[in-house]
Amino acid sequence: MGFTRRGSVRTPVLEIAYEEAGPPDGPAAVLSHGFPYDVRAYDEVAGLLAASGMRVIAPYLRGYGPTRFTDAATMRSGEQAALAQDLLDLIEGLGLDRPIVGGYDWGGRASCLVAAVHPDRVGGLVTVGGYNVFGAGFGQEPAPPEWERTYWYQYYFHSERGRRGLERYRRELCELLWTTWSPQWAGAAAAFAASAPSLDNPDFVDVVIHSYRHRYGLAEGDPRYADLEAAASTEPPIGVPTVVLESGADGVGGPGGETDREKFTGAYAFRELPGIGHDLPQEAPREFADGVLSLRA
Repeated sequence: MGFTRRGSVRTPVLEIAYEEAGPPDGPAAVLSHGFPYDVRAYDEVAGLLAASGMRVIAPYLRGYGPTRFTDAATMRSGEQAALAQDLLDLIEGLGLDRPIVGGYDWGGRASCLVAAVHPDRVGGLVTVGGYNVFGAGFGQEPAPPEWERTYWYQYYFHSERGRRGLERYRRELCELLWTTWSPQWAGAAAAFAASAPSLDNPDFVDVVIHSYRHRYGLAEGDPRYADLEAAASTEPPIGVPTVVLESGADGVGGPGGETDREKFTGAYAFRELPGIGHDLPQEAPREFADGVLSLRA
């Protein structure tokens, strides 16, 4: 069960490390983790999908685990377009033919953006929390106060105090996020210990800080992703077959799910999972795997 192989793909800016399971010639799924998690989120999902004959690839996002930038001069961008381009580069580098893409948090955002802008490159989408692409003006519109208070870490990262805090207390801060974002998951602290080493990546802090500043208009993006970022700003619809999984006990942000139903123009299924927190694939691996399998051609 779980991942059985490791590899890497060299892209124009990264050496993307990934873990893999299942038959190399099976229908593929590329599953991307969020902040501040890593590929351990998909250990059980990978085993379930591999047992069903699927090839499963879980990349370490930029700034996590063994993934590395290939040039010290490259901007350590964490913007949504950078994550989406990394996913596209991985799909191309592995020679995958329209894989199912899926994820949550940062990984869900990359998957949604790729599915929206390059529907010819993917065969289906599993997204936690619905439509995760940031449109124009996202960072300027306030959310209801009960949601805003859960975003404290984002506003913290806007300051240099927050940057230093993440650098100095990265494990303590990220474990706090894990446990508060999954309030009904008794195993959150133990699971965090398995993923924590990935946060020691030398680019983790820079990528995270840029991500949470860029989305609020407080930092410029990397010009190489300007076209893709511009496409994202229009909130393009997603036409590929999609399964939306909604966490019923997510400790960060407000409800997603069917509130953005109009963003999905193709085949669509919505499933809410009561009692499940932010790290949905790790908390509910069977349900996540079932979502992927339902899209398999």
